[in-house]
Amino acid sequence: LDANNRFCFLQWTTDDTSHTTSHCMQQQTTNIKPDMSNAPEEVSLPSLFYSAGSTTKHITDDEIRQIVHQFLESLGPREDVMLLPPDFTRFHSQAGKISRFICEYYNFIQCQQDSKNEVCEEPHEKKPKVSKSECHPEITILPALGTHHPMTEQQIKTMFGSELAEKDNAFLVHDWRKDVDLIGYVPKEMVEHATNGMVSKPWPAQLNKHVWSRRLHDPKKQPHKSLILSIGQVVPHEVMGMANFNKNLFVGVGGVEAINLSHFIGAVHGMEKMMGRANNPLRSILNYASEHFLQRELDLWYILTVMGADEDTGEIVMRGLYIGNDIQCYNLACDLSLQVNFTMLEKEPKKIIVHLDEDEFHSTWLGNKSVYRTRMAIADDGELIVLAPGVRQFGEDDEIDKLIRAHGYIGTPSILKAMENSDDLKRNLSAVAHLIHGSSEGRFSITYCPGHLSKEEIESVGFKYSNLHEMEELYNVKHLKDGWNTVMVNGLEEEVYFISNPALGLWAVQDRFEESNVESSSLEENYGTVTVDTNQDQTSSDKSGGVGGWAKPPL
Repeated sequence: LDANNRFCFLQWTTDDTSHTTSHCMQQQTTNIKPDMSNAPEEVSLPSLFYSAGSTTKHITDDEIRQIVHQFLESLGPREDVMLLPPDFTRFHSQAGKISRFICEYYNFIQCQQDSKNEVCEEPHEKKPKVSKSECHPEITILPALGTHHPMTEQQIKTMFGSELAEKDNAFLVHDWRKDVDLIGYVPKEMVEHATNGMVSKPWPAQLNKHVWSRRLHDPKKQPHKSLILSIGQVVPHEVMGMANFNKNLFVGVGGVEAINLSHFIGAVHGMEKMMGRANNPLRSILNYASEHFLQRELDLWYILTVMGADEDTGEIVMRGLYIGNDIQCYNLACDLSLQVNFTMLEKEPKKIIVHLDEDEFHSTWLGNKSVYRTRMAIADDGELIVLAPGVRQFGEDDEIDKLIRAHGYIGTPSILKAMENSDDLKRNLSAVAHLIHGSSEGRFSITYCPGHLSKEEIESVGFKYSNLHEMEELYNVKHLKDGWNTVMVNGLEEEVYFISNPALGLWAVQDRFEESNVESSSLEENYGTVTVDTNQDQTSSDKSGGVGGWAKPPL
């Protein structure tokens, strides 16, 4: 806010591929505080309300609260507000905190003191105080679970605060099996393009019925349209390229058929051509559904964050905040996330060591983020060593575990061939996607060092095996730093690249990342003619949490 109570739209673009940072700032100002006494019932705002961020910026809690409250004030009064934050697996997105600030503004809860002793009744003296809303709307919070288990009471309390957790009927649970409406179809031609002709049917846009019903309201009982706020973090993602935006709707609160098919589309299109790219065929499918269904029917706004680690303290801080109702705010967040969360290496590591936290990763279903996030960095014929003290199973439930044990991580052509003859795989396209994602396609070797699986079990699914304790002696994670390390192995110096948590980023080398932008030959040329019958009823697997999801949330 400037001295005249106008918002300043600040946008930084940062180029640090050579480890140098330059800032190019472009500023616009617009009056976004209308006189509500004479305003029409529905206030028209710019599609991009707020945009600020850089690789070094730290947006404080006080600033977040001021921005969010000013945004809500500019929207005008509401009688019904629905929040769509992520679940506990995205705790560091700060979506829980933002949800609390929204509820404070609408008088749904009292202002709370934050961990940094910031109190909303006492804002920073240099910043204007934003008054609370005069209305008291109904507030509903629907965590975007996707295929995850419902949040526990303790998770809700930790993420959203005690007062919200204790509110009666404030939280709804998304059931991706039963709670969805079919709101339209994306043309089959887009699906054919995304799957190189493997799937020839429209993509079903499915949405939680409680969200979709918000498009309707009786003006006599509810003068203003229901407000829907989708809140979450933008970060590189193995299935969608970049997480969030309409993924929070069509996957986070979507249905079985759409979710399974979207994961399969991402897999067969090629993970290397997806990760770290905001524009890709799967995202185009979701964007079509947004433009033709969501934007026409819902008063839907996105509050997107970009989070990064402070190099000095290791604390996860907010580097960017973007608020808008169309794809522009998402694209800006993606631009910054690639600077904050994407590590471009100058050379290909011959050996990458990945450590999986014992409490966080207990299956290859989860632990294979070590494969997804490093595959564009590692050299041909290189070795990925996964130190996995907590891994005790392959799948997150018995059905998926059996499928992985039966088929293994044996590469795209073999899995697609197996799918032709397996009804179980046809009904579990997310499992097919996971098996494709988890293979190196023979380009590099994957050595798993599990705490609780045998050599025979690991080798039966296509991985190499090494004893965990022996490998931990060679590569002591207490002495390794994230990035390049020189270690002594059997009396010889060895250069390795160490990653302490693969879920926090994406790693690549420039040549391989650019190479993956080039259109490859068709799947028919690479793997033979394969078609997929998606008329099979798609099934959901308890605890699996989507491809690379969490059964047990990180601490």
